[in-house]
Amino acid sequence: MARLPRGGDLLEKARGLLAGAKDANELRTLQAVVLPLANKMSVQETAAAVGRSARWTTEARNKFISAKGEPGEPRPKMRSRAYLTEAEEAAFLEPFIEGALRGEALVAAAIRRALEERLGRRVARATAYNLLHRHGWRKLAPDKRHVSADPEAQGEWKKKRPKKSGGSRKSGRGKARQG
Repeated sequence: MARLPRGGDLLEKARGLLAGAKDANELRTLQAVVLPLANKMSVQETAAAVGRSARWTTEARNKFISAKGEPGEPRPKMRSRAYLTEAEEAAFLEPFIEGALRGEALVAAAIRRALEERLGRRVARATAYNLLHRHGWRKLAPDKRHVSADPEAQGEWKKKRPKKSGGSRKSGRGKARQG
């Protein structure tokens, strides 16, 4: 005979929290507690209904029961593959951005070197660009003309350059041989 699911004293609390679940993970955790107790479902049946593995379902139930139905600490708000928090990133970029606002060039290679120095490890080149993008900076395309270009001098040069002759090419193609 199968073991009866434990946590019967938390069934009503779990049902109450079920209606106010904030995200899908919390909803599945609460379902993993309620379904076996209310519907006499096995771990495998509960896992199939919740859409997770039997191991995940068991662990989620056990965490909820061991915490006596109190919500655990929320996961920290970190982006995937982030090396620093948003506040740490902003503080790290501050000297570079201040220089850029004064008119200095914002060089991603320098940011990358400083980031590698701070982290004590190598990072990908795209990391610096992603860091700047997250804080509202983007890679700018080069200008269409050089900053020191003089349109008047270019116009004068175009007027004085030699004209191309409209003569035929001497390739020998299309002519009959004589001889």
